[in-house]
Amino acid sequence: MVPPVVALVFSDVAGIASTSVGRTGARDGIRPGASPIPRPSVQTNSELADRPHTRRDPLPIRHERPLALAVTGSGGNGALTAGMILLAAVARAGLYGLLTRSAGPQIRGGESAAMLRFGPEPLACIGDRIDLLLALDWANHLRFSEELPLARTSLVLADPAAGTLPPVIAASGAALHPIALRAAARRYCDGRTNMVAVGVVGAVAGLPLAALLQGAAESLAPKGEAIVTAATACIRAGFAVVHGEATVTAAEASCPPAALARWNISGNEAAGLGALRGGVRFVAAYPITPASDLLEWLAPRLPRLGGLLIQAEDELAAINMVIGSSFGGVPALTATSGPGLSLMSEGLGLAVASETPIVVANVMRGGPSTGIPTKSEQADLDLALYGLHGDAPHLVLAPLDIADCAFTFDWATRLTERLQVPAIVLSDQALGQARAICDPPPAAPALAGRERAVPGAGGYARYAASIDGVSPMAVPGEPGHMYTAEGLEHNARGTPSSMAADHCRQLDKRWHKLVAHNYGPTWADIDGCLDSHPAALLTGAAPGGLCLITWGSSRGAVVEAAERLRRDGWLVRVIALRLLAPLQQAALRAAIAGAGAVLVVELNHRGQLFRYLHAQEVLPTTARVLAHPGPLPLRPAEIIAAVQALEDAPVA
Repeated sequence: MVPPVVALVFSDVAGIASTSVGRTGARDGIRPGASPIPRPSVQTNSELADRPHTRRDPLPIRHERPLALAVTGSGGNGALTAGMILLAAVARAGLYGLLTRSAGPQIRGGESAAMLRFGPEPLACIGDRIDLLLALDWANHLRFSEELPLARTSLVLADPAAGTLPPVIAASGAALHPIALRAAARRYCDGRTNMVAVGVVGAVAGLPLAALLQGAAESLAPKGEAIVTAATACIRAGFAVVHGEATVTAAEASCPPAALARWNISGNEAAGLGALRGGVRFVAAYPITPASDLLEWLAPRLPRLGGLLIQAEDELAAINMVIGSSFGGVPALTATSGPGLSLMSEGLGLAVASETPIVVANVMRGGPSTGIPTKSEQADLDLALYGLHGDAPHLVLAPLDIADCAFTFDWATRLTERLQVPAIVLSDQALGQARAICDPPPAAPALAGRERAVPGAGGYARYAASIDGVSPMAVPGEPGHMYTAEGLEHNARGTPSSMAADHCRQLDKRWHKLVAHNYGPTWADIDGCLDSHPAALLTGAAPGGLCLITWGSSRGAVVEAAERLRRDGWLVRVIALRLLAPLQQAALRAAIAGAGAVLVVELNHRGQLFRYLHAQEVLPTTARVLAHPGPLPLRPAEIIAAVQALEDAPVA
């Protein structure tokens, strides 16, 4: 149960002077009958600092849940640490949360922002705007201001000592409240401004002090007791700036933190967990942003399960190491991003030809080339589908949210072992490096493991044809099961062959085992079916209804947009593809059938999924695409606008 003190209809707040923006009335957070506060004509925090800090004006935002907030500043000033503590506090308050981050490609310095959205229900995306922004400084704000959209209903907390207010903040129309963070940090807690900010933001957002303190204790525990003690003192000081000294002790004792069976996990951590659940016991990789977190999480955990992680000298070595591990009988994974996946394409071809199961985690980022390493984009789909030379059938999957990273990587590992084929799993920076308070996902479907050659059976043919295309795989050196293993085309025993008949038989075998497998309902998440018969689907605002098709991390914004459209009377179905190759054409056609309008939504420049689906002949000719490139995330409002403009949208 959500503690009663957690409320987003804010009451009077002490210690903050209000400067509002023009409009008046209860909808802007000003009580009926109260005198409107004039919009300031100044743009500098130094001038805002001249206003008194002792008035008890209401905060000019009154939002129902969920609430989106951001803590920003220069790299190294602790904005991301503040975000982690606030997310942990959200969990302790019994709420769901989603934490994303923004940082530049430099190792240290530059910009840094933590963006947190929380509420009583699971959250699909970061939303359309930031409701509450606290700036530790303004030095690099312009670099990520586009990622922090503000509205006239937003509230900005800024330290008068933080420098000149950026014009983009003043132009947003957001309400401004000066708050002396640095002075409070110097007075109470040895200069830890970011920890004071945690107390201030938590208090303004309605989080219980007890939850904030517990969140700090959990997040900072690895740094030692002294750090935790100092941080909690700062948080109390920040909380007191908002609520007053007298309320701090009572607030700390009045709300015991909630303990719920939810995860506080990042997408990369969930991916690692899923891989371990699926049986991966060897990992080799070369570090690359944003996949390195996955390797760091796996490194101490694999040995506990009898496994091993090796940092390879490059991606070429990594892909060949995991092929060798799997060939020797140990399920294996490598992790990379776009540039590394390009280097791995030849090795993936070897895994296809030798029918060696491996998992390649590709945590996508902005490209091409080095691109934008710390930002997200879904632009590697073409590479994952078509980047291998020759006819090289393989699996391509994509997790749909942070918790689903565990499910999809588990499922991908089980599929590779069952089908003896490589799988490319397309996560991205928005999933991999974001964190969520979420419910655990369901278990992946149980599958028969790798089919082993029976000891003592004579006449072993490693690549013999079978009903399902899968042939028994022997452990190297096993008596009676010797065979040639390399990348040349071969016959059923593995002997190299350039004969057309052998080539065609092996091509058919490698393809047949993928298309003959029953993937069940997990090939996609489908929401919005109004009847068990596809033709009865969606008879509403658009003739025949609306079908939104998406994949990967874009699902979150699409799901929220669909929910809003339904509240406005639309009948909407969302199809979020988890299995991209082999495409489940018949099932997808059935899911689309009866829709009067189809819109494909994805985070890349030219609509790679849209073109792929057209090539597979599963889309109606009237289908349209919203192809939004990174690094900015998709917003639900943008999707809704595209839906409303479907009549005028050209076919891409």
